[in-house]
Amino acid sequence: MRFENVARLDGKVALITGAAGGMGLVAAQLFAQQGAKVMIADFNAEGAELAAAGIRAEGGQAASVGGDVSRNSDVEAMVSATVRAFGGLHVLYNNAGIMMGEDDNPVTTSEDVWDRTMEVNLKGVFLACKHGIPAMLASGGGSIINVASFVAHMGAATPQIAYTATKGGVLSMTREIAAIYARQGIRVNALCPGPVGTPLLAELWSDPARKARRVVHIPMGRWAEAEELARAALFLASNDSSFMTGQSLIVDGGIVSSYTTPE
Repeated sequence: MRFENVARLDGKVALITGAAGGMGLVAAQLFAQQGAKVMIADFNAEGAELAAAGIRAEGGQAASVGGDVSRNSDVEAMVSATVRAFGGLHVLYNNAGIMMGEDDNPVTTSEDVWDRTMEVNLKGVFLACKHGIPAMLASGGGSIINVASFVAHMGAATPQIAYTATKGGVLSMTREIAAIYARQGIRVNALCPGPVGTPLLAELWSDPARKARRVVHIPMGRWAEAEELARAALFLASNDSSFMTGQSLIVDGGIVSSYTTPE
């Protein structure tokens, strides 16, 4: 047997939404290290370009595009910019999402919070697939990774009704799209993280007591690191997962499999 050290995404083009920071940025950096040409898409266009410039400075290939994933024309422009810059699309990583602080139980959550969460977290994934799939078919197929959440499999310990509903929708949509395109060379899987130590989560859980109430439910006793989720996404993006589609990859420190409560 001959052993080769081959970049796992060599020659692939990846579009990652919400990649100016957090999980998306770490994934963009890792994908570029693994040979991918990466388009960083984000609502923060300036931050997206800074992220792309950082990858280029390290010898990777990256470009950026601004836009709101809840707007059809913006998402269409993201895909078009990717194809223009790099000649195709093989990996679509739908990472962009929001969790609003006012998102609570069904009685107290406002309609505005509900609508905006649906627009970004659920409609955004639909629009990215709507425009991304034709480009992927033209490129010979590839892998779609939709970020759902462990709460797509169970209720959240702290109420966040709109967020939880969107992530359940992402998981169902993933399964259906996977079934539709399985024989056309496109694989579609959901990545379901537990709590990840991103700036967004740190801001939401800045109250030590609130943070403690959440961490106690994680069997491993800590948040995930963004790189741990990026490596899971790399597995789904690469040929390592070539016979995997319509699935949910749960990376949650054991929450779903063994939900714990404080003694």
